[in-house]
Amino acid sequence: MSSLETVTPFGEIVQEIKAAGGEAFTYCYQCGKCDVVCPWNRVRNFSIRKIVLQAALGLPEIELDEIWRCTTCGRCPSICPRGVDQIDVSVAIRRIATAYDVFPASVAAYTTAAASLSGDGNPLGGERQRRDAWAGGLSLKPYAEGMELLFFVGCYYSYDPRLRKVAVATAEILKKAGVDFGILGSRESCCGESIRKTGNEDVFKSLARENIKAFIEHGVKKILVASPHCYHTFKNEYPEFMVHFEVVHVSQFLAELVEEGRLELPAGGNGVPPLRVTYHDPCYLGRHNGIYDPPRDLLKKLPGLELVEMPDSRQDSLCCGGGGGRIWAETPKEERFSDLRVAQAMEAGAEVLATSCPYCISNFEESRLSLGEDDFLEVRDITELIQEALQENGEGDREDGAAPRGDGAHPPAGESSP
Repeated sequence: MSSLETVTPFGEIVQEIKAAGGEAFTYCYQCGKCDVVCPWNRVRNFSIRKIVLQAALGLPEIELDEIWRCTTCGRCPSICPRGVDQIDVSVAIRRIATAYDVFPASVAAYTTAAASLSGDGNPLGGERQRRDAWAGGLSLKPYAEGMELLFFVGCYYSYDPRLRKVAVATAEILKKAGVDFGILGSRESCCGESIRKTGNEDVFKSLARENIKAFIEHGVKKILVASPHCYHTFKNEYPEFMVHFEVVHVSQFLAELVEEGRLELPAGGNGVPPLRVTYHDPCYLGRHNGIYDPPRDLLKKLPGLELVEMPDSRQDSLCCGGGGGRIWAETPKEERFSDLRVAQAMEAGAEVLATSCPYCISNFEESRLSLGEDDFLEVRDITELIQEALQENGEGDREDGAAPRGDGAHPPAGESSP
């Protein structure tokens, strides 16, 4: 093949990609701006522009790792002058690969995750009946119609040893604020966002239908989520099934509780130097859904805390590397975006790297340990920081036995990951 100009597009494959939802490639004029902002090019050579071109030619290389690299962070669509949604193109090609059962070794775990999702409603191999085991001792109620909201916990917060602490912190804060809420327990299934981004549309639709059925049967009107991926899916993708629920992320809801006076945060410092905290914007909370200020507003209200910003923040936030299903993929250490982010937090002088996403926390915990920064940097969800502030002020009950802020000891995230 002497040049791209001599290639005749494979019409049948082009139509197959279009049918799978990837027709956005028709708008691309190959300017290359997508490659400039793609986080992969900070750690290795990668061209999403090339993948879009291959889609236009009907020549996707479905047997290679390249089509699986996109983390769906949303950085390239946000700057594309032609309005191309590179995510749609990538996912469409993955749907074709999934249909033909073509998975390179780096993403072989996708089939394991899909099987676990189909069998037990989560990708971690956890038993469905133990989905609410994290809540032991908290005396939480099952959701009943008429309650203020459903707390949809999510898979990682339900099963991962590190992330269960976030679910506990969230529940304790809601109880402190007098919120009438409940959980679904074993009736809760994965939202399906990540498996959909791997191209497995059938499993996604099955999970969505299970959740929608549970929501309707329980009379759910308002859903509180801690994961940005759940937020994005319930808000933007479940309406495809002709249903609409009010969805709110925990950072938004807690900010509302504080504003309304239902949740009182302690005021004033205790005379010690402030704790320097930096906040990481998760892709699916910030860039995909425009939620930037509520988490920062909450952190600014906590006593004894100084908020500092990293480079690549807000709409330019650096992806942790876990989206698009890559939380289950094998990523070489030298290619982990999360290592770059942890280094940025350290360079900003932060003692705590705070965020509000299970994938971000999992990846950052792993990176801070592998980089040897575990004695200098802690990784926290914003709910954990709020819970600790309430407890240090004598306003909360510690029911999970977790240590107070500053203990510097956290087990590695993802111990139960496939």
